[in-house]
Amino acid sequence: MTRGEAQQVIVGFLMERVRADHYPSTTQMSTIEQLIPREMVPEYLDILMDKLVEDAWPSMDMLRRIMRVAETLPVSERG
Repeated sequence: MTRGEAQQVIVGFLMERVRADHYPSTTQMSTIEQLIPREMVPEYLDILMDKLVEDAWPSMDMLRRIMRVAETLPVSERG
């Protein structure tokens, strides 16, 4: 197993925890953001945006986190 593969396993595990928790752990989300491979960022953003939509009063911290993660994506589909 490579370092990248191990990181993908950890990120996948933590993303499932974040998906399942109504109020996900900021430590788990920060760990995801430190380790996440580029190709997993869209899935992670989907999870965070689902949390945003589910919450009647979304936190500013979650909104800031989503904006920060979105900044890592290309501006257009071309790159």
